[in-house]
Amino acid sequence: MSLTIRSASDEDEAAIVALWRACGLVVAYNDPAADLRFARGGSASDVLVGADDAGAVRATVMVGHDGHRGWIWYVAVDPGMRGQGLGRRMVAAAEDWLRRRGVAKLHLLVRETNTAVVSYYEHLGFEVAPRVMMSKWLTGSG
Repeated sequence: MSLTIRSASDEDEAAIVALWRACGLVVAYNDPAADLRFARGGSASDVLVGADDAGAVRATVMVGHDGHRGWIWYVAVDPGMRGQGLGRRMVAAAEDWLRRRGVAKLHLLVRETNTAVVSYYEHLGFEVAPRVMMSKWLTGSG
């Protein structure tokens, strides 16, 4: 399938959020549209979309860095288009985005409710890293 990978635009917001919902990536305590706008508004982050020949958003990845390590989130592929290498292409595009900024290491988090994707990411060269993830809400509960 032909896929053009580019930075998301304002016009893509509804399609991106719908894709994230269709892929089960949205949780009650996150506003996906706010996450999208926040990532697009920063100099150290972006949302990349994979669009088909008609311009429809078929895949996404949110990418960013903290000045030391890179991160990806919201890796999503249209459920009807899985198995065609679109996810791999989106992860590779995020890796390239980070390399262009001099970031040497990439991390991603997998929710414990989504562990079925772990083997997929291992196939892409990721490995499970023994760490303790800690968090603290700075605003409300989400």
